[in-house]
Amino acid sequence: MEIESIKPFLAVAVSLVGAALIVVTSRSPNVREGCSLGAAILKFLIVLTMIPAVLAGNTLHYTLFSLTPDVSVAFRVDAMGLLFGITASFLWIPTTFYSIGYMRSLKEHAQTRYYLCFATTLSATMGVAFSANLLTLYLFYELVTFSTYPLVIHKETEEAFAKGNKYLFYLLGLAKLFLLAGFLSYAISGTLDFKPNGIFPSNADHALLTFTFFLFVIGIGAKAAIIPFHPWLPAAMIAPTPVSALLHAVAVVKVGVFCILRVSLDTFGLETLKNLNLGLPVIFLVSFTIVAASVMALTRDNLKARLAYSTISQLSYIILGMALLTPGGVMGGLLHIANHAFAKITLFFCVGAIAVASKKTKVSELNGIGKQMPFTMAAFTLGALSLIAFPPFGGFISKWFLISGSIEAGQYPVIAVLVTSSILNATYFLPIVYAAFFRDLPPGEKAERREAPVLMVAPLLLTAVGTLVLFFAPSVFLDLARMVMGEVR
Repeated sequence: MEIESIKPFLAVAVSLVGAALIVVTSRSPNVREGCSLGAAILKFLIVLTMIPAVLAGNTLHYTLFSLTPDVSVAFRVDAMGLLFGITASFLWIPTTFYSIGYMRSLKEHAQTRYYLCFATTLSATMGVAFSANLLTLYLFYELVTFSTYPLVIHKETEEAFAKGNKYLFYLLGLAKLFLLAGFLSYAISGTLDFKPNGIFPSNADHALLTFTFFLFVIGIGAKAAIIPFHPWLPAAMIAPTPVSALLHAVAVVKVGVFCILRVSLDTFGLETLKNLNLGLPVIFLVSFTIVAASVMALTRDNLKARLAYSTISQLSYIILGMALLTPGGVMGGLLHIANHAFAKITLFFCVGAIAVASKKTKVSELNGIGKQMPFTMAAFTLGALSLIAFPPFGGFISKWFLISGSIEAGQYPVIAVLVTSSILNATYFLPIVYAAFFRDLPPGEKAERREAPVLMVAPLLLTAVGTLVLFFAPSVFLDLARMVMGEVR
């Protein structure tokens, strides 16, 4: 049943109000950061209030304004959007605490701009999660890019601006194909609204539908960091570490993969994709990305660069799940939105804590650091094990469903890709853990405790524990993922 409710709009708007308050209170850091934190908590609470209605089989709707009787900027909360919305809104809370500790420890400049853009980005992310149609999705998709650009170039150095230009080139340039695909979708179907089984008539031209689908995949592929549209992501690691965590776990790349899922399931529909045989070429593309990016991660000594290539690989798990066109595959892809988010944000939080406390940024510098930063490196270990897909961590559940989906689809080579990826993940993560806890410190360094400030350590411990919770108590995410499958079958 469709329920008219202002809650979806409030979930989007609350961080915009927070952004305005951040600017107004810019001269009082404590109040400014309190506004950022208050907006984060309020957003999450609003999202929580929508769970019972959605789990009861309802969708929440709110139309902001209409351009024509058929075209509007509108919001709709269903199971898929709520799964993403819960993840993004919750993780904004520990990220805000972490940002306060990070920015104050390093005495970063332009902190008001930083918190302002952070708030705007989360508003745009929630707009993507709760979009009711392609127009709304595209508008907020682009807003994510614009609001994160000042965060990417935060250092304002020549290098930062050069890498920021690469960021814009890929994300804004390719997004125009997304826009073109939206126009074609409207021309073919007469609507932009999302529907669980797709919007296209059965007699639509197959060649035109195939062309439109790949316009979507390429147009959104940059944000989803699919190879060869990925170079912006390693470049964007020049941003402050909390921004890297935001880019990788909550916004931008998650917006990219979510948009591909939304378009695939609710603009095309699984049956249309099966009829057009579009699953296999996407499987080839993302399988190559999964393995190639993992190999690239192995060669990177810089910690953030290694995590960046890990993200490129892990994001394609989500798209792979959809491309299998089976219930298990789609379930695995949906669940990995949350499982990857918690694990990867933990790892980036740890990297930032290491940089603040010890000034180390390279894998080769981490011998013995677990003796100095035991809490941080314990959290790093939990996040890494989840991405490798060890039980009892959330990442294991994602991969379980992906393998099940591969068997359902008869795509047994995909299982080899997933196993190979796990082996490569272990190869580039476990040596870091081993060196941290079992190798000696460099000459001249003492095994004395020197963790980062508590405002940084507490969030990374919270999200690390989250990787365990997602294994032992995943019921809400499982229920939402099952509801999505019930809608699109």
